[in-house]
Amino acid sequence: MSAKPVIVGGGPAGMSAAMTLARHGVPSMLLDEASRLGGVVYRGPLRQGVVLDYLGERYRDNMQALHREFEQFRPQIDIRLNTRIVGGDASQLFALTEENLVQPIPYSQLLLAAGCHERSVPFPGWTLPGVIMLGGLQLQIKSGVVKPLGRTVLVGTGPLLPLVACQLHRAGAEVAGVYEASAFGRLAKEALALLNQPQLFLDGLSMVAYLKRHGIPLHYGWGVVEAHGDAELNEVTVAPYDADWRADLTGARRFPAQTLAVGYGFIPRTQLTQQMDLAHHYAEDGYLKPVNDDWQRSSRDNIHLAGDIGGLRGGEAAMLSGRIAALSMLRQLGKLDEQQAQSQRQACLSELASLLRFRKGIDSFTRRGLGQLALPTPDTVICRCEHATRQDIDTALEQGVNDLISLKMRTRVSMGDCQGKMCVGYCSDRLREHTGKHDVGWIRPRFPLDPLPFSAFSAIDAQQTEKV
Repeated sequence: MSAKPVIVGGGPAGMSAAMTLARHGVPSMLLDEASRLGGVVYRGPLRQGVVLDYLGERYRDNMQALHREFEQFRPQIDIRLNTRIVGGDASQLFALTEENLVQPIPYSQLLLAAGCHERSVPFPGWTLPGVIMLGGLQLQIKSGVVKPLGRTVLVGTGPLLPLVACQLHRAGAEVAGVYEASAFGRLAKEALALLNQPQLFLDGLSMVAYLKRHGIPLHYGWGVVEAHGDAELNEVTVAPYDADWRADLTGARRFPAQTLAVGYGFIPRTQLTQQMDLAHHYAEDGYLKPVNDDWQRSSRDNIHLAGDIGGLRGGEAAMLSGRIAALSMLRQLGKLDEQQAQSQRQACLSELASLLRFRKGIDSFTRRGLGQLALPTPDTVICRCEHATRQDIDTALEQGVNDLISLKMRTRVSMGDCQGKMCVGYCSDRLREHTGKHDVGWIRPRFPLDPLPFSAFSAIDAQQTEKV
């Protein structure tokens, strides 16, 4: 097995863990599927020399500070970019390398910091070209390469909504409106919790002021109903939402738009942790979450979790969780004694506490309403891979299906290439609503987690021939 700890995910959590290990003389291997480190939050532009002033001074300073610090430790870190993990078990990972080779990576100490993906909310027209996830749209403008076409409408919930609206406007895009699903009264109730991070609170106020100053309407208590178009998006319908996010169609508005960005939150990327048979439970918000303790250990002592994969808490909290995971590994490796590890962890936990109080306020404000489950019409596609519709799911529920495995067998949801990333959230919500059970089971992803190119199979054949 590898003498180096292996870290999956080159975002803030993975980078922080690698730096903490290096400070104590422990080299590591850092794997990331992207071409640059930093994760979705701090990856930066794809082209050298591109200045992204429209993303904000604070964002730029934080990103540059993280990368400058990391450069000091780069010689002690074996960085493998453009490397996608397609499977794993109790002793090794399987990586698709930049050369399209499937390579086994043994480990003795493993940190999974694979981040999260966006929560899909099916509604009529959500599969039209021009409808895009909010985080995906932000990645486009962060790249410095592309911008959305025409009038752009943003719908969803959470602080990413006004942030992306401001960034889009500064980048020269036309922002027609921002529709926050949660009512403003909810936000006011959480003011005390949000003041645990005064700078973040003030950043939020400045974004709202920016939108007002530039005539970009921000509507609280409104959400998406339908996207319209034939070959591509050309109109959007929004409506007032009640406290449970049920759309009031009597107040619906329909207007032209060429881009619709939808952002109703994030879900931990648990495909690998599920395949590796780590313990999981359903979080309060309905998503599946791997279990970890206060040292960031999973249900196996030598496998740690950090960042959004262990809970959605933001970039700064991700760095702290990565540091705690590294301290735990250093303790297990005998590089830190118990007292040293406890002392350094306590400093991280103290810093983390105010961030978590702030995050609790955000989570309470953006708490999902299950009224959105009623948005799809009978012919709305829920599983895009297998073209399963809401009617297919309704029929299965009427026939007595009451868990995810049975629903998969009856309708083929999650059997496509994405293995349920797009549809399982909606399906598990519907099952909980229908059965009244909190735990409706989960679907263990199969190997490979992502489709492999044919060249990878040729490479495997070549490797086997060489062994013979």
